[in-house]
Amino acid sequence: SYIHAGGKIGVLVEMNCESDFVARTADFQRLCHDVAMHIAALDPRFLRREEVTQATLDRERDIYKEQAKATGKPENVIDKIVSGKMEKFYEENCLYEQHFIKDEGLTIKELVDQAIAKLGENIAIRRFSRFKVGEMDGSAATAGTTSESDAPSAPSS
Repeated sequence: SYIHAGGKIGVLVEMNCESDFVARTADFQRLCHDVAMHIAALDPRFLRREEVTQATLDRERDIYKEQAKATGKPENVIDKIVSGKMEKFYEENCLYEQHFIKDEGLTIKELVDQAIAKLGENIAIRRFSRFKVGEMDGSAATAGTTSESDAPSAPSS
């Protein structure tokens, strides 16, 4: 868990490893803290690109295509622009693809891979939740994603 300075943002992250021995090491604890701090700072919406819903992808692709068409570029150039913007979308919204806030040269996946190499044991981020004071629905992620059916419904009168 991580509570950001000021107490307005909190993060819970579930990180798995294969043994209690590794889980108790300072290196693993530091990794967990760094990942939770990163989530607090950059607010990823998904854990991995595979978890982005098709509806979200279609919506983003349509937005990018309309923006590219407005520039008057030919269709083959528009497709390349949309493809590049979709990669940027993944980089901004998927935790494993985000650049680590303490070292922009590393993605979170590369950070975890370094820890795996150092500790000699498989490590994975399983899920996370980010809470911000004042947000009703939060931007919590269960297994990396949030579905609207998970949100509490308003009481009927």
